[in-house]
Amino acid sequence: MRRAAAPNQLNPNRKGRLTLEEKARLAIDRENEEMAPPEGDRWSNWPDAGHGPEPLPEWVITEQGACDYELGVLKTGKEADVFLLRRVSPETGAEVTMAAKRYRSNEHRTFQRDAGYLEGRRLRRTRDMRAIEGRTSFGMNLIAQQWAIAEFGALSELWHAGVPVPYPVQLYGTELLMEFIGEPDGTAAPRLAQLRPEPDELLDLWEQLISALLALAERGQTHGDLSPYNILVHHGRLVLIDLPQVVDVVVNPNGREFLSRDVHNVSKWFAAHGLAERHADPEALVAMLANEARLS
Repeated sequence: MRRAAAPNQLNPNRKGRLTLEEKARLAIDRENEEMAPPEGDRWSNWPDAGHGPEPLPEWVITEQGACDYELGVLKTGKEADVFLLRRVSPETGAEVTMAAKRYRSNEHRTFQRDAGYLEGRRLRRTRDMRAIEGRTSFGMNLIAQQWAIAEFGALSELWHAGVPVPYPVQLYGTELLMEFIGEPDGTAAPRLAQLRPEPDELLDLWEQLISALLALAERGQTHGDLSPYNILVHHGRLVLIDLPQVVDVVVNPNGREFLSRDVHNVSKWFAAHGLAERHADPEALVAMLANEARLS
């Protein structure tokens, strides 16, 4: 069987400088490829990765001898693709299915949300900023890394704070491994946009959403790109996804606008599916969240 390429393996013919992280990661990937496991597509890169918040969930596999199997694509996007990956420990027989989000770092990607990135995540090194603003290959690699770091950091903080988000297992370069929200057979949980809930379920989901938004507001934050397409519903439980652009509504000069846009995007969907106006009043919710975030 032909072995799949390592997820972070770089194209050696691509022009442009590599970041220091990429050089180190490329060396590890080459070593792993030369010492490929007898089964699976790659060795687990847990020992070389950044790890999620403690306490680690019991299902996280940390054995150095574990193997990863690629199971296919879950979702393609403009900034990143999400794959299904199974990690297996030959020693214990334990296995877990995870979502692998891989931010693209080649010349053909666009990063639609770079404006917010450049405004809110300025790098100190002038050379790096010039590379990012000039969209050089080196700059694109930096942007991909920064988006992955941003999402991993946001998920780690929010999960620890009890916000309903996937648990971030590890960060390795531009690949983020996280909890797979779905069934053991690899069937992903549906997005809110795919559902046609009954009235009782609709109200329950709305109340869960308000609770999640309040938890963010308590931290002075809003999702920043919330819609029915980046909310999953698994066995009645609502989970927020796609979080590299979490907005600090107090510091960001457009914070209230981001908050209002998030609320109106989801309120519109709930109202269109039959939620009574007395429940789904977007202006009242924006005011409540702004007050919780201590916005003037």
